[in-house]
Amino acid sequence: MAKKGVLLVNLGTPDSPETKDVRRYLGEFLMDPRVIDINAFSRALLVKGIIVPFRSPKSAKLYKTIWSDETGSPLLHYSKLQLKLLRERLGDDYQVELAMRYQNPSIESALKKLKAGLVDSIQVIPLFPQYASASTGSVYDKVMQLLAEWPTKPSISFINSFHDNELMIETFANNAKKYQPETFDHILFSFHGLPQRQLIKSDHTHNHCLKTSDCCAVLTDANKFCYSAQSHHTARLIAEKLNIPKEKYTICFQSRLGSDPWVQPYTTEVVAKLANEGKKRLLVFCPAFVADCLETVYEVTEEYGGEFKALGGEHVQLVESLNDASTWIEALEQMVKAI
Repeated sequence: MAKKGVLLVNLGTPDSPETKDVRRYLGEFLMDPRVIDINAFSRALLVKGIIVPFRSPKSAKLYKTIWSDETGSPLLHYSKLQLKLLRERLGDDYQVELAMRYQNPSIESALKKLKAGLVDSIQVIPLFPQYASASTGSVYDKVMQLLAEWPTKPSISFINSFHDNELMIETFANNAKKYQPETFDHILFSFHGLPQRQLIKSDHTHNHCLKTSDCCAVLTDANKFCYSAQSHHTARLIAEKLNIPKEKYTICFQSRLGSDPWVQPYTTEVVAKLANEGKKRLLVFCPAFVADCLETVYEVTEEYGGEFKALGGEHVQLVESLNDASTWIEALEQMVKAI
């Protein structure tokens, strides 16, 4: 009996924290036209001439702070655990493979394994809870580009987003409970940032995005493809699960790049504002990530934590990502079996 194929795809990580490998990773990542969506000449000039040469040595130093001699990159470590645990849950009727959109293991190598396994279908699960052109959309493009070369193709399906998945929400809430959220002065839901122009492109009505200050406050048909609106929805669901009142949490966005306006408010500015208001202890969720990585382990704990303390704050506590939680693996299993 033919197996069903499942392809898990996360963003990616350098092969090592050495500058040469970080340079290779950043080059592939930032040259993706869905990530930096400007004309090809300007993108090449910006990425190859400015960003990669100057940013690679700095990023390499940061990666070294989170790298483990035993397990390597935390993102790849937890992704491998997710792969192992999902294989165990699904059993012999499925062939599950892992890929990274950028670097290794590559999507091409994972698809070759599925092809060799003679699967009769492939379900692609981009591991990004909220849809964005620069993440989920890029995975779609790469998979279809590679499959275009196959003379025969199995049935293909994609998970578009899972921003409201009940078990995902439950996992984030469970991860937070041990820290007693009610004891913190304020709670942040910090999502990865995107340029505002990418949000505008996702507005199929051409008459909703950024037209009002609260255009993302409620998920509707007009903004259902919007990364920011889906992020707001995820945060509200986690807050409701934990009975966190609206006045005690803020939704914000991190990891800006360049001078163009990105989704706001920016996490770094929110952290500074809360410190100036006299807040001492912050609890931070990062619900755009299914595995801890540089953006959670370092950016939140070290970077924002340092900024907060420098302004008079005392402690920034990161809520761990989904990682290898059993409820998260169950969520993946349910996604697979729903089709």
